[in-house]
Amino acid sequence: MAHLPLEPGETLHVLVPSRAIGAAVEAVSPRVRAHRVDAADGPPIGEAALAQAWVPRSDGAALPGREFFEALPRLRLVQLLSAGAETFVGRLPDGLVLCNARGAHTPSTAEWAVAAALAAQRGLPFFVREQDAGRWSFGTHRSLVGARVLVVGAGDIGRAIGRMLAGFDVELTYVARTARDGVRSTADLPELLPDADVVVLIVPATPETRGMVDAAFLGAMKDGALLVNAARGVVVDTDALLAELTSGRLRAALDVTDPEPLPEGHPLWSAPGLLLTPHVGGAVPATNARAAAAVTEQIARVLDGRPLENVVGDY
Repeated sequence: MAHLPLEPGETLHVLVPSRAIGAAVEAVSPRVRAHRVDAADGPPIGEAALAQAWVPRSDGAALPGREFFEALPRLRLVQLLSAGAETFVGRLPDGLVLCNARGAHTPSTAEWAVAAALAAQRGLPFFVREQDAGRWSFGTHRSLVGARVLVVGAGDIGRAIGRMLAGFDVELTYVARTARDGVRSTADLPELLPDADVVVLIVPATPETRGMVDAAFLGAMKDGALLVNAARGVVVDTDALLAELTSGRLRAALDVTDPEPLPEGHPLWSAPGLLLTPHVGGAVPATNARAAAAVTEQIARVLDGRPLENVVGDY
């Protein structure tokens, strides 16, 4: 199991992205020194260069260059504030342990997926536009109650989505890369997609999942079905989705896009049958507190000599 060894009484220096995270980690123990560093400003200097742990920004900033890591000869731990780790996986120098903040975004992201599915099924985007136009436009739309729902991704967030959907009496099927009790394999998708009313994506961004929702995947979905992407934009082939939306055969609710952020004038902005939000699935006040708690728990583990948790990879 992965550890970050310290000598008895040794100070733990931690690079942090904000004053709030710095205050939180220093509150764990007098042995912790936080150094607020933005990797975009260049390599750390002074006492910050003694850091054994780094907490990067959570806003999707690019991975820093080699000079940043060369300035940190004692660095051993990269602790993320998010569950998503695709920016870092396989791209860190040898000897570093990468850990994520599994669970920090779980409730809010699951809530977004359910809210988006419910809003799209009941036609709320249409009614909001009619309200803005001052029109009383009665219409009948679909329902989430009793729908057949595929949740593609059976991890922490996927399970939370399933629990939240239970109150809607949906017919729920989990799908993951590997089949297990209560979970179907992605190899079964051609069989499952034609019967699904709603397909929710909550898979990590990996080489295997990049572009997995392609023309064949979308073409297997039933007419009028709803695609909900709470994962990453690169999981979906944007051109293939645009073709289905433009034809009116499928509908979608997206919190993520490819490209992201979506540039001005991109055809997704005006695509019919699309509910679009700007990657806000995790953006609720409690998320920051949960992410900070994941960091402070990890720092406490280091100081106590316990194994690190939520290890994504040991490079």
